[in-house]
Amino acid sequence: MEFIKAILYGIIQGITEWLPISSTGHMILFEEFAPLGLGDAFRSVFLVVIQLGSILAVVVLFFHKLNPFSPRKNKEERRETWSLWGKVLVAVIPAGIIGVVFNDEIDRLFFRPQVVAATLILYGVLFILLERRKRKPTIRSFHELGYREALLIGACQVLALVPGTSRSGATILGAVFLGSSRVVASEFSFFLAIPVMLGASLLKLAEAGGGFSTLEWSVLIMGAVTAFIVSIFAIRFLLGFIKRNDFTAFGYYRIVLGLLVLLYFSLR
Repeated sequence: MEFIKAILYGIIQGITEWLPISSTGHMILFEEFAPLGLGDAFRSVFLVVIQLGSILAVVVLFFHKLNPFSPRKNKEERRETWSLWGKVLVAVIPAGIIGVVFNDEIDRLFFRPQVVAATLILYGVLFILLERRKRKPTIRSFHELGYREALLIGACQVLALVPGTSRSGATILGAVFLGSSRVVASEFSFFLAIPVMLGASLLKLAEAGGGFSTLEWSVLIMGAVTAFIVSIFAIRFLLGFIKRNDFTAFGYYRIVLGLLVLLYFSLR
């Protein structure tokens, strides 16, 4: 049964991490119906470390674009790749500092169903309002994305420390507001996840000390592998979807999910 749960958690993680619909909101609902039966300590590690599978999916799908040592790139293209990594690192600074200093306090204050429901609805409304502006994007490539814009997108990522916001949702929303095309905004959000989620996963593993049983390691690996496979499809879906559509549908989905979370925990 725990293996089946791990697969289901991996599916939810792989889909909701990349679509701007909040993985936390979905996880909270799913945990109500299928909680892991391996203890709270392992559960807290599992929910973070399965993100490693999602990160690997980004690395695999965008390996050429992210690899500054690729022999298929000329000197200028390698320089642009190093510049892209520089912008990613600049963008993770705000969330990295705030997350390390205030992580426990944020969880204590905001990790509750009412907050998750409120942020789901709030950012759903913002997505709808943003798309109604119909402003023509001014940033259509990573070359046109400056370090200032990267830092401001990183500041938006700080908002995602509040559960229910959605890391991808906050960064995509911020990037589009600053003038990025939907494709640039989405891909930059994917790339920001690499240092953020890798750091969070390794920190959790270090805190846990790796003292898991064979069953726990197996469940953890199963969840991460599932998240990797599903993430491949989710990322491809999103990039294909936004070439033909805007983010309005995700806005309405967030509002409906937020109302469901609020209703469920009000009646429970």
